[in-house]
Amino acid sequence: MLENYLPVLVFLIIGGAVGVVMIAIGWVLGPTRPDAEKLSPYECGFEAFDDSRMKFDVRYYLVAILFIIFDLEIAFLFPWAIVLEQIGWFGFAGMSVFLGILVIGFIYEWKKGALEWE
Repeated sequence: MLENYLPVLVFLIIGGAVGVVMIAIGWVLGPTRPDAEKLSPYECGFEAFDDSRMKFDVRYYLVAILFIIFDLEIAFLFPWAIVLEQIGWFGFAGMSVFLGILVIGFIYEWKKGALEWE
């Protein structure tokens, strides 16, 4: 029974080895010329100037949540597009309702100004 897991173990070992080798090659052969621009923080879009526990504007989180919502829409579209011939008009109508609800939500957010960044 354990011999059935041997291909999985070989796959994990080879995958881990390839990952380690690629990182090592990049570390050994990659140029290391740091300057002020490369070392500057970039995750939130501005320099850290205060305590790390400072409050962010709620629009920052709102834009992130909206991105996740509309990104998940695309994640549902790919499997639907693959099986569209098999599910027929019923599946097409269901996805149309789903997309309609998302479009209404998108228009609502647009009209409220949630997508505008100052």
